Parts: sequence; structure tokens; C-alpha cells
Amino acid sequence: MGRTHGRRISPHFAGLAACLVLACGGPPEGGRGDLAEAEPSLSADATAALVAAFQAELDAAWAQAQETDENFPGATAAFILPDGRVFGFATGLSDVDDEIPMTPDLRMGSGSIGKTYVAAVALQLAMNGGLDLDAPVSTWLGDEAWFSRVPNHADLTVRNLLNHTAGMIQPYFEDPDFAVRLGEVFRDPDAYMTPEEFIAETVLDAEPLFPAGGGYHYSDVHYTLAGLAIERATGRAYYDLLDEFFLDPLGLDLTLAADRRDLPGLAQGYAHASSRLYGTPLEVVVDGQFILHPLQEWTGGGLVNNPQAMVRWAKLLYEGEAIEGDDLPQLLEVGFPADSTKPHLGYGLAVSVAESAHGLTYGHGGFWPGYNSLLAYYPHHGVAVSIQVNSDESRMRDHMPELAGVVLQALAVAGG
Repeated sequence: MGRTHGRRISPHFAGLAACLVLACGGPPEGGRGDLAEAEPSLSADATAALVAAFQAELDAAWAQAQETDENFPGATAAFILPDGRVFGFATGLSDVDDEIPMTPDLRMGSGSIGKTYVAAVALQLAMNGGLDLDAPVSTWLGDEAWFSRVPNHADLTVRNLLNHTAGMIQPYFEDPDFAVRLGEVFRDPDAYMTPEEFIAETVLDAEPLFPAGGGYHYSDVHYTLAGLAIERATGRAYYDLLDEFFLDPLGLDLTLAADRRDLPGLAQGYAHASSRLYGTPLEVVVDGQFILHPLQEWTGGGLVNNPQAMVRWAKLLYEGEAIEGDDLPQLLEVGFPADSTKPHLGYGLAVSVAESAHGLTYGHGGFWPGYNSLLAYYPHHGVAVSIQVNSDESRMRDHMPELAGVVLQALAVAGG
């Protein structure tokens, strides 16, 4: 099976049955989570054909990967239709050595897709008057002894942090010394850098890449600082706010705070890339627990997730239903355009606004040792698609256009 842990997967495990969320714990009744009241956008026959075609495309991506050098042990995937119906899928294996099939409800680390939830918490607080996104970050962190050593500390706003215009490095891939230090931390399964230690290890006393607001550079440190500002402004833990604002009322039960190692329902993850970067073991789950403490990531991501929950989240978030208030203009406003001729393209508040083979997309990707994740919402179609692969070195982005195309083509045919 290529380089996926050195073993060939039997085709017996491809083509696992799709799971219709409405039949296995769907959206809650009432409230902002109720997406399923609209008229079905596809007939029963067309829906069945779409489910079969999507599963076939996912299985084909897996099968192709087994003939190449792609690390693709297995995957979960999902899509949500304009009427709110959610369908979950799986292919391949969740555990290669024990030949355990992947199933649609398994969870994986979703990496930086977690930033979309952090930005939503910050924006909800802004809507409620609890956090001014354009106030200096020093309003909340200025009394910390280390804050004056943060690049651009005097000029930083929360918005600069959320749209990555604060001018700090992304340490995981740009500082080889940091990779060594993080590898040392990971040798103890229960160890992790606190947010303050992470900031100290990465950016204190560093020269800024540009003045605050003067450019775009993606960095997890921005979101660590944003998380600290959120907690200081509210006097509450970030994960408690996330539960209260979104996870509980929206019924996103497959999404969990990654605040401990013993999280339920985990697919085995294969850390091909992380093993080279940090010297971690290849398999990241032992006896149902992560061998790395996920609190290392915190507000840089900080969730275990599932595509069924993520597509519901994307539809609610990018249609303006998740956050109470007129949030979409701020959420989608690009901080620093990727293309001066198309100022709407770039990075908003934890959202990549981009053009794709199927038109405009809003979304995010994620990396955590052992896993890759991708979430895309197509605003002109009211559709979201997500995929998670239990390897951190898959070519997941190559498969998304075909998977999304299956859904959008079915809708186009139904619409005449």
C-alpha cells in the first residue's frame, strides 16, 4: 500500500457503507442547529445515486493511493446539502496493523480547522460587547511581564491575530531548533508547552516580519495570543466558551475539545511527516490514547473532529447562522488580499477565501501529527464537503475537487 506503514490494505475494506446523519443522530430539534427543515434539494432516487457516487469516488481515491506513494491508510468524509441533510462516509482502514476498517463516525485531530471555532468565539464575544477586535491586545495582556517582548506588541489588535497580519513566524516549519525542542517535549506523553511557554520558545525578542497590519503570514502563535486575550477578557476558559456558544447548542457532538489524551472514538493516526520533523513514533494512538498531548495545540487548533460535524459547522458559520449578530462581513473580510485584482480573495477571520474548480470557496485545512483534514464550503451552492485522512502526509487536497464535483454535479442535474 505504498508507504502507508509498509502494508497492503485488502480491497475488502474499501467501499464502506455511507451513513446518513439523520438516521444516526442528526441535527437537534429547533434552535440554530436545525438545518433540516428546508425542502429536500434532491429526490430520494437522486439522493441514493449521489450517495453511491460519492462513496465510489472516495473509494477510488483510496484505491489510487494504494498504487502510488501516497500515505492514505483510510479516510472519513461528509457532505451537507442545501436543505441541511448530512451524509457521512468512510474508506480504507482506521488501523493498518490490526486491519480495522475506517467507519464514518470516527474522530481525528482536525488541526488548524480549529481556528475557525476560535475566531467564531472571538466574533461572538465582539457581537455581545465582550471583546473589541480592534482594541490593542495590550488591553488584556499588557501586564504580563513577557508581553513587551512580543513582536509588534504596541500595535497589535485581536483582529491582526485572527487574520494573520500580526507579523510573527510559524515556528513548526520555519525554525529547525524549535522542532528539536518540541520533539524533546513529545518524549513525555503527558508533557506539553503551556501557551506562555510556547510564545517564549518561538517569538519573544524576535524581529517582526512586517508592521502589524502590513502583510500576511500564517502563524499558530497568533492564535495562541488570541486565546490568551479571550480568556483574560472574559475570565473564562476558551473551551467552556466554545461549548456554550457553539458545540452544545448546535449539537456538534462529534467535535470534542482536545484537552486530554484519552479522547473517545479515535482513528489510529500515522505521523509520517511528524516523525521526520519531531522524531515522534509513527502511530499516534496507543490503548485508545494519544501518545502526544493535544493541549500543545490549544487555540492553534485544539479539537478532535469528524467531517459530519464539520460540514454542519461550515454551513452554519458561512451562512451567518452560527453567530448571533451580523457577523459575516467581518468574518469574510480579507485582512491582506492574496491578489490585488481580486481583493475579496485571501484570509479573513480564520477562513481562506479562494477560487476553486467549482467556484468561490470558504474553508480551512488542518494538520496534526497523524492526520490531515480539509473543509470547504461552496457559497454559491449551499454545500460543504470535508475529508479527514489518518496520515499527516496524504495528498488530501488532490481529492477534494473530485469529491465536491460529485455533489455539485448531482445538484446541477436535479436543477435542470
